Amino acid sequence: MSTPVKVKDLEASVLDAFASRIRGEVIFPDNEKYNKTRKVYNAMIDKRPGMFVMCVDVADVMYAVNFGREHDLLVAVRGGGHNGGGLGLCEDGMVIDLSGIKFVRVDTENRTVRVGGGNLWGEVDHATHPFGLAVPAGIISTTGVGGLTLGGGVGYLSRMYGLTIDNLLEADMVLADGSFVTVNEKQHPDLYWAIRGGGGNFGIVTSFKFRAHPVKNVIGGPTLWPIERVEEVMEWYHGFINNAPDELNGFIATMVIPGPPFPAELHNKMFCGIVWCYLGDPGKQEEVFRPVMEMDPVFSHVGEMPYPAIQTLFDGMMPPGLQWYWRADYFKELGPEIRAVHREYGSKIPTPLSQMHLYPISGAASRVGRTDTPWAHRDAKYAGVIVGVDPDPANAGKITDWCKEYSEALHPHSSGGAYLNFIMDEGQERIKASYKENYERLTRIKQQYDPGNLFRVNQNIKPKVQA
Repeated sequence: MSTPVKVKDLEASVLDAFASRIRGEVIFPDNEKYNKTRKVYNAMIDKRPGMFVMCVDVADVMYAVNFGREHDLLVAVRGGGHNGGGLGLCEDGMVIDLSGIKFVRVDTENRTVRVGGGNLWGEVDHATHPFGLAVPAGIISTTGVGGLTLGGGVGYLSRMYGLTIDNLLEADMVLADGSFVTVNEKQHPDLYWAIRGGGGNFGIVTSFKFRAHPVKNVIGGPTLWPIERVEEVMEWYHGFINNAPDELNGFIATMVIPGPPFPAELHNKMFCGIVWCYLGDPGKQEEVFRPVMEMDPVFSHVGEMPYPAIQTLFDGMMPPGLQWYWRADYFKELGPEIRAVHREYGSKIPTPLSQMHLYPISGAASRVGRTDTPWAHRDAKYAGVIVGVDPDPANAGKITDWCKEYSEALHPHSSGGAYLNFIMDEGQERIKASYKENYERLTRIKQQYDPGNLFRVNQNIKPKVQA
Protein backbone atom coordinates (compact mmCIF):
# COMPACT_ATOMS: atom_id res chain seq x y z
CA MET A 1 0.00 0.00 0.00
CA SER A 2 1.41 3.40 -0.99
CA THR A 3 2.15 6.14 1.53
CA PRO A 4 -0.97 8.28 2.00
CA VAL A 5 -1.02 11.82 0.69
CA LYS A 6 -1.07 14.49 3.39
CA VAL A 7 -3.92 16.97 3.32
CA LYS A 8 -1.46 19.88 3.51
CA ASP A 9 0.15 18.72 0.26
CA LEU A 10 -3.05 19.17 -1.74
CA GLU A 11 -3.61 22.36 -3.71
CA ALA A 12 -5.62 25.01 -1.88
CA SER A 13 -8.00 25.23 -4.82
CA VAL A 14 -8.70 21.48 -4.57
CA LEU A 15 -9.46 21.76 -0.86
CA ASP A 16 -11.61 24.86 -1.34
CA ALA A 17 -13.64 23.15 -4.06
CA PHE A 18 -14.21 20.16 -1.80
CA ALA A 19 -15.20 22.29 1.20
CA SER A 20 -17.72 24.17 -0.92
CA ARG A 21 -19.60 20.92 -1.55
CA ILE A 22 -19.96 20.04 2.14
CA ARG A 23 -23.11 21.21 3.90
CA GLY A 24 -21.40 20.88 7.26
CA GLU A 25 -18.14 22.58 8.21
CA VAL A 26 -14.64 21.62 7.08
CA ILE A 27 -12.09 22.47 9.77
CA PHE A 28 -8.41 22.89 8.88
CA PRO A 29 -5.48 23.37 11.33
CA ASP A 30 -5.59 27.17 10.95
CA ASN A 31 -9.21 27.27 12.17
CA GLU A 32 -9.69 28.52 15.74
CA LYS A 33 -11.91 25.49 16.36
CA TYR A 34 -9.23 22.99 15.34
CA ASN A 35 -7.63 22.21 18.71
CA LYS A 36 -10.97 21.80 20.41
CA THR A 37 -12.24 19.62 17.55
CA ARG A 38 -9.29 17.23 17.72
CA LYS A 39 -9.91 16.41 21.37
CA VAL A 40 -11.34 12.96 22.07
CA TYR A 41 -12.47 11.16 25.22
CA ASN A 42 -8.96 9.85 25.95
CA ALA A 43 -6.70 12.84 26.57
CA MET A 44 -3.64 10.61 26.18
CA ILE A 45 -4.36 10.72 22.42
CA ASP A 46 -2.72 13.71 20.70
CA LYS A 47 -3.13 13.41 16.92
CA ARG A 48 -3.18 16.22 14.37
CA PRO A 49 -5.41 15.44 11.37
CA GLY A 50 -5.09 17.49 8.20
CA MET A 51 -8.80 18.30 8.27
CA PHE A 52 -12.10 17.45 9.88
CA VAL A 53 -15.20 17.04 7.74
CA MET A 54 -18.09 17.74 10.11
CA CYS A 55 -20.86 15.88 8.29
CA VAL A 56 -24.50 16.80 8.79
CA ASP A 57 -26.05 14.36 6.32
CA VAL A 58 -25.35 11.27 4.23
CA ALA A 59 -24.39 13.36 1.20
CA ASP A 60 -21.55 14.95 3.20
CA VAL A 61 -20.29 11.47 4.08
CA MET A 62 -20.44 10.36 0.44
CA TYR A 63 -18.54 13.44 -0.76
CA ALA A 64 -15.91 12.95 1.95
CA VAL A 65 -15.40 9.25 1.22
CA ASN A 66 -15.00 9.92 -2.50
CA PHE A 67 -12.57 12.77 -1.87
CA GLY A 68 -10.47 10.71 0.51
CA ARG A 69 -10.29 7.77 -1.87
CA GLU A 70 -9.61 9.83 -5.01
CA HIS A 71 -6.79 11.78 -3.34
CA ASP A 72 -5.28 8.80 -1.49
CA LEU A 73 -5.75 10.37 1.94
CA LEU A 74 -5.58 8.51 5.23
CA VAL A 75 -9.21 8.43 6.43
CA ALA A 76 -10.47 8.08 9.99
CA VAL A 77 -14.12 7.97 11.05
CA ARG A 78 -15.28 9.46 14.35
CA GLY A 79 -18.64 8.94 16.03
CA GLY A 80 -18.59 9.55 19.79
CA GLY A 81 -14.80 9.74 20.09
CA HIS A 82 -14.63 7.21 22.95
CA ASN A 83 -12.21 4.79 21.31
CA GLY A 84 -9.40 3.99 23.75
CA GLY A 85 -6.67 3.96 21.12
CA GLY A 86 -7.86 7.16 19.48
CA LEU A 87 -8.81 5.34 16.28
CA GLY A 88 -11.31 8.07 15.43
CA LEU A 89 -8.36 10.32 14.55
CA CYS A 90 -5.37 10.10 12.24
CA GLU A 91 -2.17 12.03 11.57
CA ASP A 92 -2.21 14.41 8.58
CA GLY A 93 -5.27 12.77 7.01
CA MET A 94 -9.00 13.40 6.91
CA VAL A 95 -11.39 12.74 9.79
CA ILE A 96 -14.99 12.11 8.76
CA ASP A 97 -16.89 13.26 11.84
CA LEU A 98 -20.48 12.04 12.25
CA SER A 99 -21.46 14.07 15.31
CA GLY A 100 -23.80 16.24 13.23
CA ILE A 101 -25.83 13.23 12.07
CA LYS A 102 -28.13 12.81 15.05
CA PHE A 103 -31.73 11.66 15.34
CA VAL A 104 -33.63 9.09 17.39
CA ARG A 105 -37.00 7.81 16.16
CA VAL A 106 -38.89 5.36 18.34
CA ASP A 107 -41.44 3.00 16.79
CA THR A 108 -43.51 1.85 19.75
CA GLU A 109 -45.70 -0.48 17.71
CA ASN A 110 -42.78 -2.54 16.41
CA ARG A 111 -40.45 -1.80 19.34
CA THR A 112 -37.66 -0.55 17.12
CA VAL A 113 -35.45 2.54 17.28
CA ARG A 114 -33.75 4.31 14.37
CA VAL A 115 -30.60 6.17 15.46
CA GLY A 116 -28.17 8.48 13.66
CA GLY A 117 -24.53 7.53 13.17
CA GLY A 118 -23.38 10.40 15.37
CA ASN A 119 -25.63 9.83 18.37
CA LEU A 120 -24.45 9.09 21.90
CA TRP A 121 -26.14 6.40 23.97
CA GLY A 122 -27.46 8.90 26.51
CA GLU A 123 -29.45 10.53 23.71
CA VAL A 124 -30.94 7.17 22.78
CA ASP A 125 -31.87 6.41 26.40
CA HIS A 126 -33.46 9.85 26.74
CA ALA A 127 -35.69 9.17 23.73
CA THR A 128 -36.66 5.57 24.52
CA HIS A 129 -37.21 5.80 28.29
CA PRO A 130 -40.56 7.67 28.20
CA PHE A 131 -41.91 4.74 26.15
CA GLY A 132 -40.61 2.16 28.64
CA LEU A 133 -38.07 0.85 26.14
CA ALA A 134 -34.29 0.44 25.99
CA VAL A 135 -31.62 -0.85 23.61
CA PRO A 136 -28.79 -2.90 25.16
CA ALA A 137 -25.65 -0.77 25.29
CA GLY A 138 -22.68 -0.17 27.61
CA ILE A 139 -22.33 1.52 31.02
CA ILE A 140 -21.34 5.12 30.14
CA SER A 141 -23.95 7.31 28.47
CA THR A 142 -21.44 9.52 26.62
CA THR A 143 -20.25 6.55 24.54
CA GLY A 144 -20.96 6.81 20.81
CA VAL A 145 -23.60 4.52 19.34
CA GLY A 146 -21.50 3.68 16.29
CA GLY A 147 -18.25 2.58 17.88
CA LEU A 148 -19.85 0.56 20.64
CA THR A 149 -22.31 -1.16 18.30
CA LEU A 150 -19.88 -2.11 15.55
CA GLY A 151 -17.51 -3.64 18.11
CA GLY A 152 -20.15 -5.68 19.95
CA GLY A 153 -21.80 -3.82 22.82
CA VAL A 154 -21.46 -5.34 26.31
CA GLY A 155 -23.37 -3.81 29.20
CA TYR A 156 -26.07 -4.03 31.86
CA LEU A 157 -28.68 -5.68 29.62
CA SER A 158 -26.41 -8.30 28.01
CA ARG A 159 -27.53 -11.28 30.11
CA MET A 160 -31.20 -10.54 29.48
CA TYR A 161 -31.25 -9.25 25.90
CA GLY A 162 -27.83 -10.00 24.41
CA LEU A 163 -25.15 -7.71 23.05
CA THR A 164 -25.95 -4.54 21.13
CA ILE A 165 -25.11 -6.34 17.85
CA ASP A 166 -27.66 -9.03 18.70
CA ASN A 167 -30.28 -6.28 18.54
CA LEU A 168 -29.10 -4.56 15.37
CA LEU A 169 -31.75 -5.10 12.70
CA GLU A 170 -30.57 -2.84 9.91
CA ALA A 171 -28.02 -0.19 8.98
CA ASP A 172 -27.58 2.46 6.32
CA MET A 173 -24.00 2.65 5.10
CA VAL A 174 -21.68 4.58 2.81
CA LEU A 175 -19.18 2.17 1.27
CA ALA A 176 -15.58 2.77 0.20
CA ASP A 177 -16.64 3.41 -3.40
CA GLY A 178 -18.95 6.19 -2.22
CA SER A 179 -22.16 4.25 -2.80
CA PHE A 180 -25.02 4.07 -0.30
CA VAL A 181 -26.62 0.80 0.80
CA THR A 182 -29.09 -0.47 3.36
CA VAL A 183 -28.06 -3.76 4.96
CA ASN A 184 -30.20 -6.26 6.85
CA GLU A 185 -30.96 -9.99 6.79
CA LYS A 186 -32.25 -9.77 3.20
CA GLN A 187 -30.20 -6.94 1.69
CA HIS A 188 -26.43 -7.47 1.58
CA PRO A 189 -26.65 -10.20 4.24
CA ASP A 190 -22.88 -10.77 4.19
CA LEU A 191 -22.26 -7.12 5.01
CA TYR A 192 -24.98 -7.22 7.66
CA TRP A 193 -23.16 -10.17 9.25
CA ALA A 194 -19.80 -8.40 9.11
CA ILE A 195 -20.81 -5.14 10.80
CA ARG A 196 -22.21 -6.97 13.83
CA GLY A 197 -18.83 -7.05 15.55
CA GLY A 198 -16.44 -6.41 12.65
CA GLY A 199 -15.94 -2.76 13.55
CA GLY A 200 -15.72 0.11 11.09
CA ASN A 201 -13.85 -1.92 8.49
CA PHE A 202 -16.63 -2.20 5.91
CA GLY A 203 -18.06 1.28 5.55
CA ILE A 204 -19.49 4.22 7.45
CA VAL A 205 -22.81 3.59 9.17
CA THR A 206 -25.01 6.68 9.00
CA SER A 207 -28.10 5.10 10.57
CA PHE A 208 -28.79 2.13 12.84
CA LYS A 209 -32.09 0.35 13.40
CA PHE A 210 -32.29 -1.52 16.71
CA ARG A 211 -34.72 -3.85 18.41
CA ALA A 212 -35.83 -2.26 21.70
CA HIS A 213 -36.98 -4.06 24.84
CA PRO A 214 -39.39 -3.29 27.68
CA VAL A 215 -37.16 -1.67 30.30
CA LYS A 216 -38.36 1.19 32.48
CA ASN A 217 -36.92 1.02 36.00
CA VAL A 218 -34.23 -1.35 37.23
CA ILE A 219 -32.96 -2.46 40.62
CA GLY A 220 -29.32 -1.53 40.62
CA GLY A 221 -26.27 -0.11 42.32
CA PRO A 222 -22.97 -1.15 43.91
CA THR A 223 -21.93 -3.50 46.70
CA LEU A 224 -18.38 -3.28 48.08
CA TRP A 225 -16.00 -5.53 49.95
CA PRO A 226 -12.46 -4.73 51.20
CA ILE A 227 -9.86 -5.66 48.59
CA GLU A 228 -8.49 -8.25 51.01
CA ARG A 229 -11.63 -10.31 50.31
CA VAL A 230 -11.38 -10.15 46.52
CA GLU A 231 -10.39 -13.82 46.07
CA GLU A 232 -13.27 -15.03 48.23
CA VAL A 233 -15.78 -12.71 46.57
CA MET A 234 -14.66 -13.64 43.04
CA GLU A 235 -14.96 -17.35 43.76
CA TRP A 236 -18.49 -16.82 45.06
CA TYR A 237 -19.39 -14.44 42.23
CA HIS A 238 -18.35 -16.92 39.52
CA GLY A 239 -20.74 -19.55 40.84
CA PHE A 240 -23.50 -17.07 41.58
CA ILE A 241 -23.69 -14.99 38.37
CA ASN A 242 -23.36 -17.96 36.01
CA ASN A 243 -26.35 -19.62 37.66
CA ALA A 244 -28.40 -16.47 38.15
CA PRO A 245 -31.57 -15.77 36.15
CA ASP A 246 -31.02 -13.70 32.99
CA GLU A 247 -32.80 -10.77 34.63
CA LEU A 248 -29.82 -10.26 36.96
CA ASN A 249 -26.54 -8.78 35.78
CA GLY A 250 -23.58 -7.46 37.68
CA PHE A 251 -20.03 -6.67 36.66
CA ILE A 252 -17.24 -7.21 39.18
CA ALA A 253 -14.37 -4.78 39.69
CA THR A 254 -11.23 -3.95 41.59
CA MET A 255 -11.40 -0.26 42.30
CA VAL A 256 -10.75 2.72 44.54
CA ILE A 257 -13.56 4.88 45.90
CA PRO A 258 -12.48 8.34 44.70
CA GLY A 259 -14.94 10.43 46.69
CA PRO A 260 -18.63 11.50 46.80
CA PRO A 261 -21.34 10.31 46.50
CA PHE A 262 -19.83 7.46 48.56
CA PRO A 263 -19.46 7.92 52.37
CA ALA A 264 -16.27 9.66 53.52
CA GLU A 265 -15.01 6.60 55.39
CA LEU A 266 -14.68 4.73 52.07
CA HIS A 267 -12.76 7.40 50.18
CA ASN A 268 -9.36 6.49 48.69
CA LYS A 269 -9.60 2.89 49.88
CA MET A 270 -9.36 -0.15 47.61
CA PHE A 271 -12.30 -2.48 47.16
CA CYS A 272 -13.71 -5.40 45.27
CA GLY A 273 -17.02 -4.12 43.96
CA ILE A 274 -20.00 -5.47 42.03
CA VAL A 275 -22.38 -3.11 40.23
CA TRP A 276 -25.77 -4.82 39.87
CA CYS A 277 -28.65 -4.39 37.47
CA TYR A 278 -31.83 -6.43 38.00
CA LEU A 279 -34.68 -6.30 35.47
CA GLY A 280 -37.11 -8.61 37.22
CA ASP A 281 -39.99 -8.15 39.65
CA PRO A 282 -39.14 -5.41 42.21
CA GLY A 283 -41.13 -7.41 44.75
CA LYS A 284 -38.46 -10.13 44.56
CA GLN A 285 -35.53 -7.81 45.24
CA GLU A 286 -34.92 -9.10 48.75
CA GLU A 287 -35.03 -12.73 47.61
CA VAL A 288 -32.77 -12.16 44.61
CA PHE A 289 -30.16 -10.20 46.55
CA ARG A 290 -30.22 -12.33 49.70
CA PRO A 291 -27.13 -14.35 48.63
CA VAL A 292 -25.34 -11.06 47.97
CA MET A 293 -26.17 -9.72 51.40
CA GLU A 294 -25.05 -12.99 52.97
CA MET A 295 -21.58 -12.19 51.64
CA ASP A 296 -21.59 -9.29 54.12
CA PRO A 297 -20.58 -6.30 51.98
CA VAL A 298 -19.20 -3.29 53.86
CA PHE A 299 -21.31 -1.03 51.64
CA SER A 300 -24.48 -1.62 49.65
CA HIS A 301 -26.61 0.87 47.78
CA VAL A 302 -28.93 -1.22 45.63
CA GLY A 303 -32.34 0.18 44.86
CA GLU A 304 -34.89 1.05 42.22
CA MET A 305 -33.97 3.68 39.64
CA PRO A 306 -34.84 4.63 36.06
CA TYR A 307 -32.72 2.79 33.51
CA PRO A 308 -31.06 6.03 32.28
CA ALA A 309 -29.93 6.65 35.87
CA ILE A 310 -27.86 3.48 36.02
CA GLN A 311 -26.50 4.24 32.55
CA THR A 312 -25.22 7.59 33.82
CA LEU A 313 -24.02 6.33 37.21
CA PHE A 314 -20.34 6.76 36.32
CA ASP A 315 -20.55 9.67 33.87
CA GLY A 316 -19.55 12.19 36.52
CA MET A 317 -16.53 10.16 37.61
CA MET A 318 -15.38 9.51 34.02
CA PRO A 319 -15.82 12.77 32.08
CA PRO A 320 -14.13 13.33 28.73
CA GLY A 321 -10.56 14.58 28.91
CA LEU A 322 -8.92 12.13 31.32
CA GLN A 323 -5.74 10.17 30.59
CA TRP A 324 -6.62 6.54 29.72
CA TYR A 325 -4.62 3.39 29.03
CA TRP A 326 -6.54 0.18 28.21
CA ARG A 327 -5.80 -3.57 28.22
CA ALA A 328 -8.29 -6.44 27.84
CA ASP A 329 -8.76 -10.21 27.64
CA TYR A 330 -11.53 -12.82 27.67
CA PHE A 331 -11.75 -15.32 30.54
CA LYS A 332 -13.64 -18.60 30.88
CA GLU A 333 -13.16 -19.00 34.62
CA LEU A 334 -11.92 -17.25 37.77
CA GLY A 335 -9.60 -19.90 39.17
CA PRO A 336 -7.16 -19.50 42.07
CA GLU A 337 -4.31 -18.17 39.89
CA ILE A 338 -6.55 -15.50 38.38
CA ARG A 339 -7.98 -14.51 41.74
CA ALA A 340 -4.47 -14.17 43.18
CA VAL A 341 -3.50 -11.75 40.41
CA HIS A 342 -6.56 -9.62 41.13
CA ARG A 343 -5.63 -9.57 44.81
CA GLU A 344 -2.06 -8.49 44.01
CA TYR A 345 -2.78 -5.75 41.50
CA GLY A 346 -6.12 -4.72 42.96
CA SER A 347 -4.15 -3.93 46.13
CA LYS A 348 -1.84 -1.46 44.39
CA ILE A 349 -4.16 0.57 42.16
CA PRO A 350 -2.08 3.67 41.31
CA THR A 351 -4.75 6.39 41.04
CA PRO A 352 -8.35 6.75 42.31
CA LEU A 353 -9.98 6.29 38.89
CA SER A 354 -7.90 3.30 37.69
CA GLN A 355 -9.79 0.00 37.84
CA MET A 356 -10.47 -3.48 36.47
CA HIS A 357 -13.87 -4.77 35.31
CA LEU A 358 -15.14 -8.23 34.39
CA TYR A 359 -18.40 -8.16 32.39
CA PRO A 360 -20.38 -11.41 32.27
CA ILE A 361 -21.01 -12.97 28.85
CA SER A 362 -23.49 -15.51 30.20
CA GLY A 363 -27.26 -15.56 29.73
CA ALA A 364 -28.66 -14.40 26.40
CA ALA A 365 -25.27 -13.16 25.16
CA SER A 366 -23.86 -16.69 25.38
CA ARG A 367 -26.74 -18.31 23.49
CA VAL A 368 -25.80 -16.83 20.12
CA GLY A 369 -23.65 -19.11 17.94
CA ARG A 370 -19.99 -18.11 17.72
CA THR A 371 -20.19 -17.84 13.92
CA ASP A 372 -23.63 -16.20 13.84
CA THR A 373 -21.84 -12.85 14.21
CA PRO A 374 -18.13 -12.02 14.00
CA TRP A 375 -18.08 -11.76 17.82
CA ALA A 376 -16.53 -15.20 18.29
CA HIS A 377 -15.97 -15.52 22.05
CA ARG A 378 -19.52 -16.41 23.00
CA ASP A 379 -18.13 -19.21 25.20
CA ALA A 380 -16.12 -16.78 27.32
CA LYS A 381 -17.67 -16.14 30.71
CA TYR A 382 -16.20 -12.64 31.03
CA ALA A 383 -14.94 -9.74 28.96
CA GLY A 384 -12.22 -8.28 31.16
CA VAL A 385 -10.75 -4.80 30.92
CA ILE A 386 -8.09 -2.97 32.92
CA VAL A 387 -7.92 0.81 32.66
CA GLY A 388 -5.32 3.17 34.03
CA VAL A 389 -7.12 6.50 34.43
CA ASP A 390 -6.08 9.89 35.81
CA PRO A 391 -6.67 13.57 34.98
CA ASP A 392 -2.97 14.50 35.26
CA PRO A 393 -0.70 13.85 32.24
CA ALA A 394 2.20 13.56 34.71
CA ASN A 395 0.68 10.27 35.86
CA ALA A 396 0.40 8.77 32.36
CA GLY A 397 3.46 6.56 32.87
CA LYS A 398 2.32 5.34 36.25
CA ILE A 399 -1.15 4.30 35.10
CA THR A 400 0.20 2.74 31.91
CA ASP A 401 2.79 0.65 33.76
CA TRP A 402 0.24 -0.64 36.29
CA CYS A 403 -2.23 -1.49 33.54
CA LYS A 404 0.38 -3.36 31.48
CA GLU A 405 1.77 -5.29 34.45
CA TYR A 406 -1.72 -6.26 35.66
CA SER A 407 -2.68 -7.39 32.15
CA GLU A 408 0.53 -9.34 31.54
CA ALA A 409 0.04 -11.22 34.80
CA LEU A 410 -3.53 -12.16 33.81
CA HIS A 411 -3.02 -12.86 30.12
CA PRO A 412 -1.58 -16.40 30.47
CA HIS A 413 -4.85 -17.40 32.18
CA SER A 414 -7.08 -15.84 29.51
CA SER A 415 -8.91 -17.62 26.68
CA GLY A 416 -7.15 -15.57 23.98
CA GLY A 417 -8.37 -12.52 22.13
CA ALA A 418 -10.06 -9.47 23.58
CA TYR A 419 -13.22 -7.44 23.25
CA LEU A 420 -11.86 -5.04 20.63
CA ASN A 421 -13.71 -2.03 22.03
CA PHE A 422 -11.51 -2.42 25.12
CA ILE A 423 -8.00 -2.34 23.64
CA MET A 424 -5.53 0.13 22.19
CA ASP A 425 -3.72 -0.43 18.88
CA GLU A 426 -2.14 -3.84 19.62
CA GLY A 427 -1.52 -5.38 16.21
CA GLN A 428 -2.87 -7.99 13.84
CA GLU A 429 -2.34 -11.08 15.97
CA ARG A 430 -4.60 -9.71 18.70
CA ILE A 431 -7.25 -8.91 16.10
CA LYS A 432 -7.08 -12.39 14.58
CA ALA A 433 -7.26 -14.03 18.03
CA SER A 434 -10.33 -11.96 18.84
CA TYR A 435 -12.24 -13.04 15.73
CA LYS A 436 -10.93 -16.65 15.72
CA GLU A 437 -12.48 -18.67 12.89
CA ASN A 438 -14.55 -15.68 11.76
CA TYR A 439 -11.48 -13.69 10.69
CA GLU A 440 -11.10 -15.46 7.33
CA ARG A 441 -14.71 -14.73 6.33
CA LEU A 442 -14.27 -11.11 7.38
CA THR A 443 -11.22 -10.72 5.13
CA ARG A 444 -13.24 -11.96 2.15
CA ILE A 445 -16.06 -9.52 2.85
CA LYS A 446 -13.50 -6.75 3.32
CA GLN A 447 -12.03 -7.57 -0.09
CA GLN A 448 -15.47 -7.33 -1.66
CA TYR A 449 -16.50 -3.99 -0.11
CA ASP A 450 -13.19 -2.23 0.60
CA PRO A 451 -10.45 -3.85 -1.51
CA GLY A 452 -8.19 -0.81 -1.16
CA ASN A 453 -8.51 -0.82 2.66
CA LEU A 454 -9.66 2.81 2.71
CA PHE A 455 -11.18 2.18 6.13
CA ARG A 456 -8.05 1.06 7.96
CA VAL A 457 -7.79 3.45 10.92
CA ASN A 458 -9.48 0.91 13.18
CA GLN A 459 -8.89 -2.60 14.54
CA ASN A 460 -8.09 -3.42 10.96
CA ILE A 461 -9.21 -6.47 9.01
CA LYS A 462 -7.08 -6.57 5.88
CA PRO A 463 -8.66 -7.51 2.53
CA LYS A 464 -8.16 -11.14 1.61
CA VAL A 465 -5.46 -10.47 -1.00
CA GLN A 466 -3.37 -8.73 1.69
CA ALA A 467 -4.15 -11.08 4.58
